[in-house]
Amino acid sequence: MNNSVDCDIRQSLDKISFQMRRDYSESLRELNLYVGQDNLLFRLWQEDGVTQMQLCEHLKCEPPTVTNMVKSLEQNGFIYRKRDEQDARVMRIFLTDKGKELEKPVDLKWKQQQEKLLHSFLPEERLLLRDFMKRMERNLL
Repeated sequence: MNNSVDCDIRQSLDKISFQMRRDYSESLRELNLYVGQDNLLFRLWQEDGVTQMQLCEHLKCEPPTVTNMVKSLEQNGFIYRKRDEQDARVMRIFLTDKGKELEKPVDLKWKQQQEKLLHSFLPEERLLLRDFMKRMERNLL
């Protein structure tokens, strides 16, 4: 393939990634959240009371990064930490009522972002795009 086409693809992916992150970040700020914290909360909405190590694995982040996210979310009253009843060395992370109430607004922000990105695509184009994106993802792994 033409090097110019490859370069255009890479530049488009960079622009899309930058703009999506910026828009989504601004959107999350309305909920007093930062990008990444939504993924941590998503994990807790699926299964409340996980350990910080489980969060690290889910988020594919280093422990200090998760620790900082947990501290920030705890300060904002979205989560709390509690020692494990079987193993006092382990801290489990739980949602507060305030954290549980964020699930629908965060989901709405995500859907709005997704619709903004894909609104001009036909259903069959979305299927093709998904297949192309999955292939690119596999190429990186």
